[in-house]
Amino acid sequence: MPRSDSLAVRVLLTALVAFGPLSTDLYLPSLPTLVRVFESDIATVQLTLSVFLVGFAVSMLVYGPLADRFGRRPVLIGGVAIFLAASAACTLATTIEQLIAARFVQALGACCGPVVARAIVRDVFGRDRAATVLAYMTMAMALAPAVGPVLGGALIEVFGWRSNFVVLTLIAVAVLAAVLMLLAETNVHRDPEALRPARLLRNYLTLLGNRTYVGCVLTSAFSYSGIFAFISGSSFVLVNGLGLSPGEYGASFGAVVLGYMGGSYVAGRISGRLGTERMMRAGTLVSAAAGLTGFALAAAGIISVPAIIVPTALFLFGTGMTLPNSMAAAVGPYPTMAGLASALLGFVQMGVGAAVGILVGHLHDGTPVPMAAAIAVMALLAAATAFTFIRHRAAGGTGAAPGA
Repeated sequence: MPRSDSLAVRVLLTALVAFGPLSTDLYLPSLPTLVRVFESDIATVQLTLSVFLVGFAVSMLVYGPLADRFGRRPVLIGGVAIFLAASAACTLATTIEQLIAARFVQALGACCGPVVARAIVRDVFGRDRAATVLAYMTMAMALAPAVGPVLGGALIEVFGWRSNFVVLTLIAVAVLAAVLMLLAETNVHRDPEALRPARLLRNYLTLLGNRTYVGCVLTSAFSYSGIFAFISGSSFVLVNGLGLSPGEYGASFGAVVLGYMGGSYVAGRISGRLGTERMMRAGTLVSAAAGLTGFALAAAGIISVPAIIVPTALFLFGTGMTLPNSMAAAVGPYPTMAGLASALLGFVQMGVGAAVGILVGHLHDGTPVPMAAAIAVMALLAAATAFTFIRHRAAGGTGAAPGA
């Protein structure tokens, strides 16, 4: 097997982190089609997105302690296998209820990727280098949402909506083979008591008692929820509202993701010099300014593709700076429970994102206003937490961590 810090392993970890975005973004262009195919409504079809986040969030609380107890490799193998089977079930769904259920199970498998991959980064690169490595990983990972809607739109137009899930099934096969062949165990601090209720409660209290950890988690959750507001509402705004084809929608979505890639690149270049705290604050300020601009345009009735895409791309530029630093700052101080720290962060992130997605679906009125308002509110909340919770610094640019 290659070294755990080799390029091949970094590429594999990036693919694992991309499981979540790829599982949502690839089939986004098909959401309006699913409304027609299953003779359903927008709110019900959007549940295929929201229940995915709920499943993702809940299972994170399981994968983290499992990875701390039994190691990273066996947990990844099991999770990817579940994702593979559920992706195949999505392909075969004949009702919207079956698809929603299959998407929930798909999430139970997919979430092993980001939880365990972030813990492996902490295992291999340590606290100080994790932010830089995660930044470059998230920049590469952004290719998934950039390419996903474009590929998904093309697949729908040629082969129909089921082809999206066929592709996800094939990707799962490839990733499972790569985990088996390339990934060695990296957890040298296995905790035999990690699954005991008393230990879990004590570890959770340790995390939640750390002001900096809570601030990083909330900043990450609000930033991600702004992204998910766009993911949840954009296909209906751009396809149904502005008349874009699935292929044109995919290209527009890809343009937005370029903003995220740019922010992640900046984070990778300068996080080591400026520190995670400054990078989070700068990123949330950029996102807040962009979110407010997008909402102002929508509220003023200035509705066009550029008026939606440009502010959202700038919002994602800010989140590209924010997310890798907030994740590294949250997980870095906890080498003996990196899996649990990563899991709790992901649980809150996905739980808030699911709630925002459901809200955007129910408030959809045919205009970009509900989506733009959600993005603006989440951006402002992210900035507020970054500036009020994260006050003190320690080595590596994070706050001190009691009990680490």
